[in-house]
Amino acid sequence: MRKICFVTGSRADYSSLYPVMKLALNSKKLKFQLIATCMHLSPKFGNTYKEIQNDGFKIDAKIKVPINSDHPKIISQATGRVMIGLSNAYNRLKPDIVVLLGDRFEALAAAFAAASAKIPIAHIYGGETTAGALDECIRHSITKMSSFHFVTTEVYKKRVTQLGENPATIHTVGAIAIERIKKIKLFSKKNIEQTLNFKFDKTNIVITYHPVTLNKKSASNEIKEILGALNKLPHTKKIFTMSNADSGNDIIYKMIKRFSKDKKNNSVFFKSLGQKMYFSVMKNCNLVLGNSSSGIIEAPSLKVPSIDIGDRQKGRTRSKTVITCKAEKKDILKAMRKGLSKNFIKASLSNKNPYEKNNTSKNILDTLTSSNLKNILKKIFYDY
Repeated sequence: MRKICFVTGSRADYSSLYPVMKLALNSKKLKFQLIATCMHLSPKFGNTYKEIQNDGFKIDAKIKVPINSDHPKIISQATGRVMIGLSNAYNRLKPDIVVLLGDRFEALAAAFAAASAKIPIAHIYGGETTAGALDECIRHSITKMSSFHFVTTEVYKKRVTQLGENPATIHTVGAIAIERIKKIKLFSKKNIEQTLNFKFDKTNIVITYHPVTLNKKSASNEIKEILGALNKLPHTKKIFTMSNADSGNDIIYKMIKRFSKDKKNNSVFFKSLGQKMYFSVMKNCNLVLGNSSSGIIEAPSLKVPSIDIGDRQKGRTRSKTVITCKAEKKDILKAMRKGLSKNFIKASLSNKNPYEKNNTSKNILDTLTSSNLKNILKKIFYDY
């Protein structure tokens, strides 16, 4: 029986991987394996491995890596520690395929450890661009180590081909998280308020802002501009979720926490909402704001306008419901007024999401189940 091993390091990649993992877990043709690491095992980020277990998954290996600082040196050292832990886990579990999603440092460590162990890699969400983040080069590096490529749009398929990958190994499947949104019954506004112990206001905005790792401006300057703009909106509930563990997250965490403690700002802050609750909150808000990929990929399918701030997601395919602006107070205010306008909200209801396709998870798993693995590691550079 073919062993498929999923590696997850954060709530973001787990949210997207969930539907494929569930199918793999219930498959009679596969043996499901799971490794959790990094942010999942950190109290600072909500110990989200518990959410994974509550969803019915058995975690075969937990690789705890202390990330007590967001300094680049610490992140580099964490990458090495993850790689050591994963190499030991692979040696014990002996998977036939390792499944990775995205572009974070732990995914790079997982890819290199698998490549060194001669284990084929299936990479989800390759070919995308995020010009303002270190993730850009990490993502393309994982692509070059992978044997299977599952991309969200034809634009990204072309880009993976440009990287020298054979088109026969590249599958355009759409975004998995959207499939998840379509299948689950989201919480009602009343359920959300009771569970999270807060009240929605007349206008509601959900905010997630990650460090822009290649930006010359400091994270404190950018988050200051965002908070300054949000402070100009009265009768508006600001619902913050925590940024990821990239360099620069500490100052973002501290400034948002301080902002949320001021009752005049009408704000709440959560380390982790969990997948279903996060989508439910997003659905019941008037606007999604920040620089998370969820504002570009998932928000359009929930028919909620979003504002993408700065360069972190620069280069991604985007829906007409996504407004792009600079990380400057006046531009953010202008974008928020546009996103909250009746005309823009009305247009969002009929817009088509370019990331949305049918049977995404099934198509991925069918490929991983049926593909011949003989000589799959012997890749020849495909000249585009």
